[in-house]
Amino acid sequence: MTQSNELAVRSWPRLQAGDRVRLVSPASFPEPAAIDDYTQILRSWGLEVEVGKHALDRRGYLAGRDEDRLADLNDAYADPEIRAVITTRAGARAYRLLDGLDFDAIRADPKPLVGFSDITYLHLTIWRHCRVPGIHGCLVGRQATATVHHLLTTAEPSVLQRNSQLMSAAVEVPGRTHGFLMGGWLGALAGLVGAGLPDLSRAILLIEAERQVGLGQIDRQLTQLIRSGALDGIHGIALGRFPGFEDYTDRGWNLVDVLHDRLTPLDIPVLGGLELGHGPDPRAVSLGTTAELDTDSGTLTLDPPA
Repeated sequence: MTQSNELAVRSWPRLQAGDRVRLVSPASFPEPAAIDDYTQILRSWGLEVEVGKHALDRRGYLAGRDEDRLADLNDAYADPEIRAVITTRAGARAYRLLDGLDFDAIRADPKPLVGFSDITYLHLTIWRHCRVPGIHGCLVGRQATATVHHLLTTAEPSVLQRNSQLMSAAVEVPGRTHGFLMGGWLGALAGLVGAGLPDLSRAILLIEAERQVGLGQIDRQLTQLIRSGALDGIHGIALGRFPGFEDYTDRGWNLVDVLHDRLTPLDIPVLGGLELGHGPDPRAVSLGTTAELDTDSGTLTLDPPA
């Protein structure tokens, strides 16, 4: 299948009262109370809520067997009554499901997938094969919930403003650019190099991550993307949050030093300080839609996904 970004985007209709959505767990399992919370939120929007058959299964740190998690995901895409697919949490191992996704069903009836972190594997793979926009976000927190609601139910643009208090706000390469927003959790971006990463040329690349080990984690993953050629032709970079690195240094360097060292030589606009990704109450953002990045105004403006 061609990887050209000339392929038409398959947008989905905005959600309306009475539409049916399904909660699924493609990675780790949620607590039952979380299912109740999500159901209450979605019903308050006038939506009908279903829970995937295996959404509460447990197998080690996973929400059941790979084949059962995949079946729940594919069933949601194949059901014409389901108008959005909401992941209950991320965690780990969504990447095990990629080869079994029903791309024909996803292309035939586009619908939004909501999730982030490990769910980035699914967003990237669905974009690569189907050109269906997704939502990098969750239903945990006031701001998180409100921005998911906005993206699912309106046809209005979204504007994200740089927060100068975030660590990544100190990373900037001045400029203004347009492109489609794609990306998310850095671990998934690096993990798909050589294993199905979509063509990112002409993209504004969203990058966010949490500290799992040291600065070498970020350096290695960014270097893997650069050396593979995956970042050739991208138009800009939008940096989200990097929790855990705020007070972390390694032999005189901190996260800002590593990001500057790796990203400045790309000679494209870089805007940091966006309240996206890991950390409490993240803003949701649409992936696969046209965006404008402007460092002068400190904004990332996105066309509606619906």
